[in-house]
Amino acid sequence: METIVDRAAKEEVVSELHSVFEDNSVVVVTHYSGMTVADMTDLRSEVKQSGANFKVTKNRLTLLALAGTKFEGLSDMFTGPTAIAVSVDPVAAAKVVVDYAKKNKKLIVLGGSLDGKNLDVNDIKALASLPSLDELRAKLVGLISAPATKIAGVLQAPAGQVARVLSARGQQSDAA
Repeated sequence: METIVDRAAKEEVVSELHSVFEDNSVVVVTHYSGMTVADMTDLRSEVKQSGANFKVTKNRLTLLALAGTKFEGLSDMFTGPTAIAVSVDPVAAAKVVVDYAKKNKKLIVLGGSLDGKNLDVNDIKALASLPSLDELRAKLVGLISAPATKIAGVLQAPAGQVARVLSARGQQSDAA
């Protein structure tokens, strides 16, 4: 009976991982050998704050989950103590993992994939140096709203002047 439960649990893990691969645009593969529980908790917290996810993976189950996904080409990276960072934002997972690897030499970035295109370590580092989707959105909103604010100010100025003239005119007629 125990093997049936184990098999069902493993199938569920494979199914969940498969969904993770289907739902995200970037996967960063890492080795975490020698990291403490506190280190892993800290890393998971940073990754979660960026809008990404970090999972320690069982290689055999991950290889099954990769089958039929756009990340199938990553199969050869899953040896040893492997963990993955995934996100919908193409930059978020890479940025956090690369930054954390600079602070903690026990986390080693092996490579990854962006929408099915395999990336080596240097590609992941280049991806991490780009502004995140949220940063780009903020810049775009800033660029769009700055002229709008100026236009609103210019448009309001004549209306304010007309209101002041009418108010002054009304006060003059009241005084007379």
